Amino acid sequence: MQNMVFEEKDLVENLRQDKTRKLAFHILVKEYQERLYWHIRKIILNHDDTDDVLQNTFLKAWHGIENFKGESSLFTWLYKIATNEAITFLNKKKKRNIFSPQEEIHNYLINSIESEEHFSGDKIQKKLQEAIIRLPEKQRLVFNMKYFDEMKYQEISEILETSVGALKASYHHAVKKIEEYLKNSE
Repeated sequence: MQNMVFEEKDLVENLRQDKTRKLAFHILVKEYQERLYWHIRKIILNHDDTDDVLQNTFLKAWHGIENFKGESSLFTWLYKIATNEAITFLNKKKKRNIFSPQEEIHNYLINSIESEEHFSGDKIQKKLQEAIIRLPEKQRLVFNMKYFDEMKYQEISEILETSVGALKASYHHAVKKIEEYLKNSE
């Protein structure tokens, strides 16, 4: 067990075996926890809610490892789960509200930035976050994944299950909207 090699294919194989599953899962969490946390945090913004969504992400991975086909990387698969969990969380927030869902989600996210004790950004970073929050959901996801996570369009395409061309258009529109927001909020 101590000589296990942690190549991705070996990690997946160890996750599927009862004898090595717990250690392999511990390694998986240690390897991806921080990146997934920040990916989810950019979508949800609130630290406590992000922790909950991250925990749900790893639970889904634990229960769904048998369904992992290896057509994408383990990293991409986990990002997809995390993205879907974050979107599901936000959609549940929308359903609990009787007002305009899009505006309420924007207000929730903006309030999260303003009240978040873990947010350490300056005024410019806060304005950027406000601009990003105002984007439609897909544009916000694409912008965060491309700009902050520095993911390739192909990886984003696998996670969001959309074409690279559509992603490039979404990113372009997002950048234009952010620039416009920043210019008009001076």
